[in-house]
Amino acid sequence: MSTEPRINDRIRVPEVRLVGPSGEQVGIVPLAKALELAQEYDLDLVEVAATARPPVCKLMDYGKFKYESAMKAREARKNQAHTVIKEMKLRPKIDPHDYDTKKGHVVRFLKQGDKVKITIMFRGREQSRPELGFRLLQRLADDVQDLGFIESSPKQDGRNMIMVLGPHKKKTEAMAEARAIADARKAERQGRAHGSDAAADDDAVAEDLDADDLVTEDLADDDAVIEAQDAPVEAPAAEAEAPVEQPAASQGA
Repeated sequence: MSTEPRINDRIRVPEVRLVGPSGEQVGIVPLAKALELAQEYDLDLVEVAATARPPVCKLMDYGKFKYESAMKAREARKNQAHTVIKEMKLRPKIDPHDYDTKKGHVVRFLKQGDKVKITIMFRGREQSRPELGFRLLQRLADDVQDLGFIESSPKQDGRNMIMVLGPHKKKTEAMAEARAIADARKAERQGRAHGSDAAADDDAVAEDLDADDLVTEDLADDDAVIEAQDAPVEAPAAEAEAPVEQPAASQGA
């Protein structure tokens, strides 16, 4: 069955208690009158309380109402915190390196606001030495006491010994901090990208300026050539005519 309210012509009652667009009480009116008002306001007649007598209907933009309702539900799911119980298994005679690795996982779980179930697994003759598991659990609890506390004390359960650690930080707080860190990293990446783009733009502008300088120099050289070609050519100085020697007059005999 559909969970959506009935709207407009789907409403099958003779009269309704009408609520106006701004929440004002109009009163009990016939359905035809309510539909007429909805058409006049260019809105939808939405049945908001079907079990009332008569049913309560409101004039609203149903498409906008559905969108806002979906966004509110999405935001509520986003902020909803589910505490998860993680599990970490250890051996009584665990290697120091493996212990550090396991402890790192426990620290991560507690930082995320989750509970951690620590299980010590005994095998063979180790079952006769439960104090080994107890000391290991106590050591782990001391190492992570800044992040969590012992919610359930160590207890024997068959071949295993179990302890539950609870986080000091609530799940909602851990989620909020994680989102803040993610947003900060995103902003930092965007800032670096913007800075790289700005530097690339500056380099491009510098290259354009260098190219303009080269063009300007080429134009200056061209102007010099044109001026040299347009300059008037001076005629060479006339060579001085050598004086013509008159022949000597012949003497009469």
